Amino acid sequence: MSDDLSGEKRLIRSRPGLEGKNLRLDHWLAERFTYRSRSEWQNAVRNGEIRLNGEKTRPARILHGDEIIDFLIPEDHPEPPVRSDYRILADFPQYIAVDKPGNLPVHPSGCFFHHTLLMLLRKEYDRLYPVNRIDRETSGIVLFAKTASAAATLSAALAEHSTQKKYLVYVHGQFPAGTQSAAGWLSPDAGSPIRKKRRFTTKKPDASDCESCRTDLICIQHYQSLSKLECILHTGRLHQIRATLFSLGFPVVGDKLYGLDDTLFDRFSKGELTDTDKKRLILDRQALHARELKFIDPFDGNERILTAPEPPEFKILEQM
Repeated sequence: MSDDLSGEKRLIRSRPGLEGKNLRLDHWLAERFTYRSRSEWQNAVRNGEIRLNGEKTRPARILHGDEIIDFLIPEDHPEPPVRSDYRILADFPQYIAVDKPGNLPVHPSGCFFHHTLLMLLRKEYDRLYPVNRIDRETSGIVLFAKTASAAATLSAALAEHSTQKKYLVYVHGQFPAGTQSAAGWLSPDAGSPIRKKRRFTTKKPDASDCESCRTDLICIQHYQSLSKLECILHTGRLHQIRATLFSLGFPVVGDKLYGLDDTLFDRFSKGELTDTDKKRLILDRQALHARELKFIDPFDGNERILTAPEPPEFKILEQM
């Protein structure tokens, strides 16, 4: 998705791709951009905020996957509230490391523009370039380069095998003690009505759109009904930790997509979560935190070990 910041409106452009093929436009919008309910997206389409291949369209329009979807956002359009309590972990000549709170997007997307980490950082820095990205609800370490060339250099360095990423996560259930290595495959979850949901299997599925993955899962602590884990990534796939843990029977606390059941995500996308739903979720965001990033700094050759402390809102989980 890209932004055009010229004129009186911002233009957000996206393509549905295979993920959106054969879906209704309003279904795809509500599933892809969960900050609005399906009825709100329907109104946006009818009001002409959403254009399909440059033309006004209908909420029920069936997508083929190769369309261009434009979202015209007035400059004074209200944005959902977000957290802004980020912290600078390190400031190097070529880049900075930031501890991002949960429920804050990294960069402009959908209706989020000013309410993003990138735009908040512009109050302290001139222009920055995101090097790694984590989900809006995930907290933890994000790197921003100070120039485009530095971003390319740093991205290449993070792709090296010597890079190590550690996450902290709380899951439902009593996870086995010790270290479990989950090596296998990620592919679309055919059993779920949610198109973007993935599943983890140890056996390679008969599907062209599968990806190999490996995650080491280490149980740190058992609580009454939850477990605290450290996750070490050996690959960096979309939804890797969340999909793997869900498929193993240990859904992440607070996760609407890979949580206790699919109906939570459906009600969340429609803005219809009940008090009972919120109680089951425990947190208003997924309990996933990018805690440590170790890599060789390409600018001076030194090993960097960056750490972000556990978020204070996780403390309530130790009582569960």
